[in-house]
Amino acid sequence: MRRRLALPVLPLLLALAAGCASSAPAHHPAPSPSGSVSASPVAAASPGGLPGMPPLLDPADVYAADRPNRLSPVVRGFPSLVYVPNTNSDTVSVIDPATYRVVRTIPVGRQPQHVVPSWDLKTLWVNDDLGNTLTPIDPRTARIAGPRVRVHDPYNLYFTPNGRYAVVMASADRQLVFRDAHTMAVRKVVPVSCYGVNHADFSPDGRYFIVSCEFSGELLKVDTARMEVVAQARLPLRGAMPQDVKVSPDGRTWYVADMAADGMWVLDGDSFSRPRLLRTGKGCHGLYVSRDSKYLYISNRGEGSVSVLDFASGRLVRKWHIPGGGSPDMGGVSADGKVLWLSGRYDSEVYAIDTTSGRTIAKIPVGSGPHGLAVYPQPGRYSLGHTGIFR
Repeated sequence: MRRRLALPVLPLLLALAAGCASSAPAHHPAPSPSGSVSASPVAAASPGGLPGMPPLLDPADVYAADRPNRLSPVVRGFPSLVYVPNTNSDTVSVIDPATYRVVRTIPVGRQPQHVVPSWDLKTLWVNDDLGNTLTPIDPRTARIAGPRVRVHDPYNLYFTPNGRYAVVMASADRQLVFRDAHTMAVRKVVPVSCYGVNHADFSPDGRYFIVSCEFSGELLKVDTARMEVVAQARLPLRGAMPQDVKVSPDGRTWYVADMAADGMWVLDGDSFSRPRLLRTGKGCHGLYVSRDSKYLYISNRGEGSVSVLDFASGRLVRKWHIPGGGSPDMGGVSADGKVLWLSGRYDSEVYAIDTTSGRTIAKIPVGSGPHGLAVYPQPGRYSLGHTGIFR
């Protein structure tokens, strides 16, 4: 999440934003010819699913392609690194996970929020939110791949499961902006009535996705093909602040972290049912699935801990505390599944946590305000965005 804005300020920001309309880039810095993506053998669409979407490997487990070290041929040979956007330093710290040291610092645009793997796995997009650009990083070299691409208010970035569109979470603009996934040219702008669109996940068939609205405590359900909001609901807690969103492996249950409720909202995405609250810890924030699809790691930013949910029982089974506290925020799981990486948002550090024991392996100093870090490469055939949601 970004620092909360007082609602009276938002109209002013919107007025300012209106004078800076998004523009299509002159060219794509790391072009992938549309339709020629080689992230995976994607011949047939999933039966009943979003047209053009690669079928799930296992209909009972949307994360079946994410098993330990099951890297796509596209990313094999890429160096294993952790990319950390520092929102206050306007840089990306690059960490070598073998030595737990920063090996490079990359200057990027103003206020980078997330580092997002592209759908075809070939580019890492740094979301320069206040800079109104996307900075491309070539994951083969861990260096900037070309000129920044002008995209207004790119707080967060997702990709439709068929790889056709990028979806920009334009939080301050109060828009979902569908763009060409390769050129980033605008295809459709969807105004929203809620405040603070920021995180999302897609249904197993890709037909819809659910979006959290942080500043008004609401959820949106969006029809992917129609590019329309089809349902909207306010969470049943005054002052709710929903964050990360994740669907269960079987696709039946959705989890929405809420930093004000100190827990996750649990709901049925198909019926968009009234959610129930499962308390995890203070400042519940990021959600990450284990490589065996059995557990969900939940960062509790306000208390420096990580809760572990067992998907099968729906119960919390462990809680890991970071020694000395901290502010674990967003991150990802290593390719082998053994390490959970999380940014320490208010402590200028990154945490490496052993997923077998919960032991904090390292605290690594980085720039100021580290946020949506990406562990890369990761297993999976294609990326749905954020810090790495793979199918």
